[in-house]
Amino acid sequence: MPRFAYSARDRAGKSTSAELEAPSRKDALRLLTARGLQIATVTELQAGPVCKAGKPGAKRAAKSSSRPAAQPPRRAERLPFLESLHDLTTSGLSAGEAVRLLSTRIKEPRLRTLCAGIWERISEGAPLSRAMGSFPEVFDSGTVNLIQAGEATGSLNGTLSRLIAHLVEQRELRSQLMSALAYPVFMVFVSGGVILFFLTFLLPRLQTLLSSLGGKMPTSTKLLIGASNFALSIWGIMAVVAVVVGISAFIGWRQTPAGRTQTDAWMLKLPLIGPFLVAQTVFSFSQTLSVLLENGITAAEALRMTEKQIGNQVHRAAFNTATGRVLEGEALSVALTRTGCFPDLVLDRLAIGENTGNVVPSLKSIAQAYQKIITGQLNFFTKVIAGVVLGGVFAFVGFIAFSIISAVFQVSASFKLGG
Repeated sequence: MPRFAYSARDRAGKSTSAELEAPSRKDALRLLTARGLQIATVTELQAGPVCKAGKPGAKRAAKSSSRPAAQPPRRAERLPFLESLHDLTTSGLSAGEAVRLLSTRIKEPRLRTLCAGIWERISEGAPLSRAMGSFPEVFDSGTVNLIQAGEATGSLNGTLSRLIAHLVEQRELRSQLMSALAYPVFMVFVSGGVILFFLTFLLPRLQTLLSSLGGKMPTSTKLLIGASNFALSIWGIMAVVAVVVGISAFIGWRQTPAGRTQTDAWMLKLPLIGPFLVAQTVFSFSQTLSVLLENGITAAEALRMTEKQIGNQVHRAAFNTATGRVLEGEALSVALTRTGCFPDLVLDRLAIGENTGNVVPSLKSIAQAYQKIITGQLNFFTKVIAGVVLGGVFAFVGFIAFSIISAVFQVSASFKLGG
């Protein structure tokens, strides 16, 4: 059996160093933790038995080495992990035991990898928050700090419950946004495909038919045929390439800090998009800050975390300035008033909450109100965009029908005159 040398501190804080035997390093760590020791280092002195070729151990090693690599977890695994952890901790299990059980029971590959990785760090003596912090691609600093605060105050279940509710609301908002955009985007692609099919396939054949019949074609038909010829020519292809290159360049520029700030400032000035972005900022600010303050995060740290949740760069810079003024002793409502980014009614409700000592309830009330506002705006956007797209499609189809019918009547008239 392997031997391990360790150094640790006992409950009295006294340093101790010794050796012990254990089947594996994990088992050694569990034994030391069970003795109440705070582990500093554990080093294996003697490796386990080496399996020679042809023995069953070698076959098992070869088989395990042929297994596919574990899939790395992503941000999408955060909410399922927290929900599963909350279900087990509310049933009476400790956080460590809950994670250990999840690491063996969960079948989904990425989530299983995440649970196994967190359990490995917990089994080495790390608290849950520090173990979660080892996966920054899944858990952001705000989530880790909330879990750390819940551990420190002994209210991990309540913290998990509030955090899950916060993440579920954000997921529902993103789902509403995607649902609102799905139908207009679908209509754009379908209508674009129909128009492209007509210009490149049907119209050339119609042009051949009309030309063979003779007669003078009306102006609308000439415009339609000219558009088709341009779309199929080298100039049309170059125009499409230029548009694609321009869009790609614009997207690349927007990814830069200066481009993101400039485009965010432009979007705030647009008639419908600007109010929607303001509502999103108010919702993110009020919901995130209320959750952080409710879970025991200090005001300074909560404001810094909230700043990271604001998507619009203009609003984020303004909030950063307001945070600096708050840390200097100014009231939050007064500091936000100076930014000019928040509606007056929101600032009034926040000021009332500060004066009455009910900041968190005021923030929750603002978040609930603006969640309804955003839902209404999304529904309105869906109707407006769908109406514009359908109107454009119907107008183009009507123009095509008018052009064809006019050409037919013109050719028929020329036949009568000729007869």
